[in-house]
Amino acid sequence: MLYMLGALAIYFVYVVVMAMFERLAPRRWVRAYQRAVNPLFRLWAGVALGFAVIETTGRRTGLRRQTPVGGRLRGGTFWCVAVDGAASSWVMNVESDPQVRVKVHGRWRTGTAHLLHDDDARRRLWRLNPLNSLFVAIAARHPLTVRVDLCARTRVTTRPART
Repeated sequence: MLYMLGALAIYFVYVVVMAMFERLAPRRWVRAYQRAVNPLFRLWAGVALGFAVIETTGRRTGLRRQTPVGGRLRGGTFWCVAVDGAASSWVMNVESDPQVRVKVHGRWRTGTAHLLHDDDARRRLWRLNPLNSLFVAIAARHPLTVRVDLCARTRVTTRPART
């Protein structure tokens, strides 16, 4: 039990310290940190509960870009809050091309992303991933809610149709 409390305390300190860093550090430092750490987060973000990977199409290059995010799958909709709002690179990519893929619970799903400028992102944040919500609440300058309406899963049959 003490081990669990110690691990939780370390995680809490990490979240608060890193959130303060992202909030107060110069943008250049934050981007360098994100470029170094995000590839590690991408490995488990699409599998771990409360986290996902959003794949967008680059607005200038046309290349696929994958970004780990915290959020929640509710029915056929994935909800998340962008920390930097409209200034986030992945959000600008969504504005350019709203067709995205989301890796949630180990599965890739396609969908259409919608930026909800009128939604209260700070309030919605607490309904999503509680582990990520504290970080976003501290680090967010202009949070923005993003809703991804996922396409219904289609079944692929391997058997040929009978005639």
